[in-house]
Amino acid sequence: MTTQDLINEFFAQKRFAIVGVSRKDNDFSRNLLREFLKRGYDAVPVNPHTPEIEGRQCFPDVREIKPAVTAALMLNPKYASVAIVRECAEAGITLLWAFGISGPKDLPAGVQAECEAHGIKLVPGYCPFMFMEHTHWFHRWHGKFEKFMGDYPS
Repeated sequence: MTTQDLINEFFAQKRFAIVGVSRKDNDFSRNLLREFLKRGYDAVPVNPHTPEIEGRQCFPDVREIKPAVTAALMLNPKYASVAIVRECAEAGITLLWAFGISGPKDLPAGVQAECEAHGIKLVPGYCPFMFMEHTHWFHRWHGKFEKFMGDYPS
């Protein structure tokens, strides 16, 4: 399965977790959450430091989400990534998007191996905005730049 196939599979999900959504209103992760919600997704915020984000219940850990989800987008600091992959495995996550601006080269060390060890399909990096229809010009430009550089997923 190609990375583009996995990205398409992720966008086909109606409900998924977004791990690492910030409490700060103007943070990139909040903008991404808002965009998914605006597009009709049931995006479940995960942050251990707040009970609510964007008027939605926020869970401290993916393992506590009820009803459970099978996909997640990680926006957390890189140092926490391997531990979060393990939590995702325990929660039954089978599809994980590890956010990164430039694809696999942004993937935190150990994430790929941990996903393989737990049978989790991985979107290795990239920004979801680049793949959304009718997104802001900057994100479309970013996708075109990645294609020009040969870094766009196939």
